[in-house]
Amino acid sequence: MRPIPVLLCLLCFICAQTNQEKPVLYLIGDSTVKNGGGRGADGLWGWGDFLAPHFDTTRITIENHARGGRSSRTYQTEGLWDNVLAKVKPGDYVMLQFGHNDGGPLNDTLRARGSIRGTGEETEVIDNLITKKTETVHTYGWYIRKYIQDTKAKGATPIVCSLVARNIWKDGKVERATASYRQWAEAAAKAEGAFFIDLNDRVASQYEKLGPDEVKSKLFLKDHTHTTEEGARINAAIVATALKEAAGFPLAGFLRK
Repeated sequence: MRPIPVLLCLLCFICAQTNQEKPVLYLIGDSTVKNGGGRGADGLWGWGDFLAPHFDTTRITIENHARGGRSSRTYQTEGLWDNVLAKVKPGDYVMLQFGHNDGGPLNDTLRARGSIRGTGEETEVIDNLITKKTETVHTYGWYIRKYIQDTKAKGATPIVCSLVARNIWKDGKVERATASYRQWAEAAAKAEGAFFIDLNDRVASQYEKLGPDEVKSKLFLKDHTHTTEEGARINAAIVATALKEAAGFPLAGFLRK
């Protein structure tokens, strides 16, 4: 009767080792990736909450650490990135999407979350009116490059997404951030050798296929930025498709067939 407990302990040890080795895909970003607590408050959802069904979650874990209202800058300065980075281990993946909140003021009493436009090394030193601390503000591209560098330093793989398109139309086409955050996200990814998903263009193209009336009535309820569950599922599927189309990219191997 003695060997049974020993066998059970051995099986538990093997399972524990297997779970430890299981890679994690960490998602970071703003409310378009995770809206509120990720429970569909007011009928609004982020695409990150519907990415897991596209993966074989017996082989990889998906953790959505996006936080509403954050920019590429404040996700770092508030310590949110440090909290995620502390968990990242070799073999993991970090998928990031920022830009929707980066265009605001660099310093004000409301949010103070803006980053400097572009991808250069420009900085501006401010006395942050909210934190009451002196802060050096960098460009959007600088912050994106830091996410990539930090991820690689942990032996993990970064994936940069351009910001999802908003429900804003002009002459029958969805407006794209071609000359701004879409371009800068791609430039930062290219500079650091990171995989890039042009979510901005892919989502805009899908909205154009559906047409403005259907997009407005089914995918957006309150504004032009935050999607319904249907919209979030569409955007998550677009991310999965982009990964499937990336020949040889390791993360694609965890997608459901």
